[in-house]
Amino acid sequence: MADVAGNATSGRTGGTVEGTDDSTGGGTSGGTTGGPPRPPEPPGIAATGRVRQPAALIRLLAGLVVIALTLLSADYARATTNGLAEDVGGAAALVPHPLGGVATGLTTAALLLLPGCSAARRLLAPGTDRRHVLQQLADGVLAAVLAYGVTLLFALWIDGPAPFSLVSALTRPLPGAPLAHTEPVYGYLAPVLAFLTASAARERRVPWTVLTLSALAGIAAGAATPTALLLGVLIGWTAAHGTRWAVGTPDPRPRPGQLLHSLREAGLHPVSVTPNGPDRYLVRQRGDHPDLDVQLLDRQAVTAALVQRAWRRLRLRTAPHPRALRSLRTGLEHEALVSYAAVAAGVRTRPVAATAELGRDAALVAYRRLPGRTLDELADEEITDALLADVWGQLALLQRRAIAHRALVPSALLVDPAGAVHLVGLADGDIAAGELVLLSDIAQLLTTLALRTGAERSVRAAVSVLGPDAVAAALPLLQPIALARGTRAALKQAARRGAATTAPRVPPQRTGPESPAAAPADGPGPDLLDGIRAEVLRSRPQAPVRPVRLERLRPRTLLAVVGGVVAGWLLLPQLFATERNPIATVADADPFWLALAVLAAAAGHVAGAMGFVGFVPERLDFRNAVLAQVAGSFVKLVSPGGVGGVALNTRFLQRAGIPTAQALSSVGAGQLLGLVLHLLQLGAFVYLTGVEPGSSELDALPAVVGGLAAAGVLLASVSAVPPARRWLAARLRPLTAEVLPRLVELLRNPGRLAVGFTGQLLVSLTLIACLYCCARAVGQAPSFASVGVVFLVGNAAGNAAPTPGGAGFVDSALVTLLKLVPSMDEGGALAAVALYRLLTFVLPVLPGWAAFTWLQRRGAL
Repeated sequence: MADVAGNATSGRTGGTVEGTDDSTGGGTSGGTTGGPPRPPEPPGIAATGRVRQPAALIRLLAGLVVIALTLLSADYARATTNGLAEDVGGAAALVPHPLGGVATGLTTAALLLLPGCSAARRLLAPGTDRRHVLQQLADGVLAAVLAYGVTLLFALWIDGPAPFSLVSALTRPLPGAPLAHTEPVYGYLAPVLAFLTASAARERRVPWTVLTLSALAGIAAGAATPTALLLGVLIGWTAAHGTRWAVGTPDPRPRPGQLLHSLREAGLHPVSVTPNGPDRYLVRQRGDHPDLDVQLLDRQAVTAALVQRAWRRLRLRTAPHPRALRSLRTGLEHEALVSYAAVAAGVRTRPVAATAELGRDAALVAYRRLPGRTLDELADEEITDALLADVWGQLALLQRRAIAHRALVPSALLVDPAGAVHLVGLADGDIAAGELVLLSDIAQLLTTLALRTGAERSVRAAVSVLGPDAVAAALPLLQPIALARGTRAALKQAARRGAATTAPRVPPQRTGPESPAAAPADGPGPDLLDGIRAEVLRSRPQAPVRPVRLERLRPRTLLAVVGGVVAGWLLLPQLFATERNPIATVADADPFWLALAVLAAAAGHVAGAMGFVGFVPERLDFRNAVLAQVAGSFVKLVSPGGVGGVALNTRFLQRAGIPTAQALSSVGAGQLLGLVLHLLQLGAFVYLTGVEPGSSELDALPAVVGGLAAAGVLLASVSAVPPARRWLAARLRPLTAEVLPRLVELLRNPGRLAVGFTGQLLVSLTLIACLYCCARAVGQAPSFASVGVVFLVGNAAGNAAPTPGGAGFVDSALVTLLKLVPSMDEGGALAAVALYRLLTFVLPVLPGWAAFTWLQRRGAL
């Protein structure tokens, strides 16, 4: 639980509360009536402050999103919304008007009385902490005022600048008053619901019954639409959680007296409780009874990690189930079950002494306290080979019963005074765990121990206990994404320390397939994971080392989805808003110009291969280089902009036997010259659009020229400021240290350099020709120079977006700029861009996949 502690755990340090056997809890810390005065609770652990619960923020954001979706649905699905309102209104018309009026009056009165009755019931209940209840009621009043203000502002917006379509979807005309309509948010639903939610009212059945009857009465009387009722509920619920997050809520965590009382109810004998970390307590027991380590399961602390844990579960195949998606009782039962299973397996761990629920928002697990120190508290000389073997022996017991620990970090390895190792922190563990999860435990423990003892000792101890086959099977899981967050941070720190303390040296010569073993393996350095792999491969050279794909959903896949949604949002409305249907226009494209466009798109791959191999002094197979450029069309689907092409070309050179540094330099040299040629071509086409006979200037040209001038002024300004100049020099150091020397080397072979130069020049020209032919194929007649400016500006702007292939952004940029050409109409611009993207982005995917697979099978990728 320590990794999910948030604001709710701040300030909980220091202080000890003592009690007697007669303590009844409920906010007391000991003592009975007539006994000695109880000691005051230390401010460090008394639950008297306010906390901002992450759950309130999550619900606030969710409420805002649902309100926005409701308004969008009501606006865009007007026929459905109005049809539903008419059906409901027709059914309501069957209710006699006097009866509907009486029902509306009664339910409105009940609705207004509901907050007062709820407040009085809570204040007059026996044993109530009135101060705490008054704080909650004040929060409820604030939330009700906020909800009522929002409904008033919303009504003013509907009566004013709101679209008429939205007005008709949310309201109904009043009989006999054509210009008047019902309220867009019905009655007092929003403020009453906001009060009840923000004041943490425990009643559920009566309030929701009254709210439902009030809603039905409003519909029967024709005073509200279904959408208005839904908005009232959503605004009230959202305003309540917005208030709870903004001002905080009274700390719901149990007080020490409650902990003592719950432990006594469970049959234990506690006499004092002392905070011992976030949501952890040290409990002393009476007499010879052992002390206890109490872990508090706090709903708000668990919810603090909801987004992170849910995303990790969605992304990784080996991630644990998010605790925030479990009920508190389920989490309590799971933690106790894993602990009991570990004890039954013979593992040394803290046995569970008791479990208990502390109301709706907290529970506790009490463990028998084990004296000792964790691995991170031991000195280096105390970590002996026998201790390492004992650690692996305990893990072997878990593995034998298919129990996963999932958190084998230094704080989970407790060494008692006798030197025996205990595995603690099993809260995230699993029983009947799958093979991947069990292997990830081995990989995690290998890394944890190697950070303290070095790769050689960690692997040697693991092999001596688990055997070489079991350790070798974990190699595919030895990747940063499979390790705990703290372990990843420790690896980065070790890498920085290793880079700072290691003196420059001559790289070791690669003498054979086992040359990676030359990586440092005697301590935590920049290549610790490589050192672990090398040590394992010494005992099992045939062990699999290719990483297992652990990601279910990659961030770039999410970007692709977002890019597709953005593309649809931007382009689809335009398809139906133009006079000419671009889909029909593409279907009727001129076959001659369409064939030229296909040839230009195909020639772009050959030009790309020329621009690629021309900057590599070594000899390459030109056919494979062309296929690599075709394969880049497939890689675009899973990588933003030109990142995938750079990685693919670098991998191609590596498989051709070119060292990584030289491969990166060659690719970087080609990219650098391509950028220079891109700017030169842009300037040339800008000039040609101004002097070409019969051509019209693009309205965007002043902006382009102004942007280039602004970039030059910015570069000059940065160069004039010493700190900025040093920052720029640091960013350009790889260029001057690697790329420029590669270009100098290429000057010795002017023929190959000319091929690269020509290829980089033709890459842009072939794509411009493809776009121009697409425009001519759909019946447009722009100038070639104008299309060149549109392509060079739009493609650069769109590819800067972090979506695969610039999806959505390239299309929008090209359409927007192409519509500025006077000889192009809106439908023609859409049709030309759609046809161009079909030829250069969509159709090459299948050939690209085939080329990618073919090159992989032949070892070229």
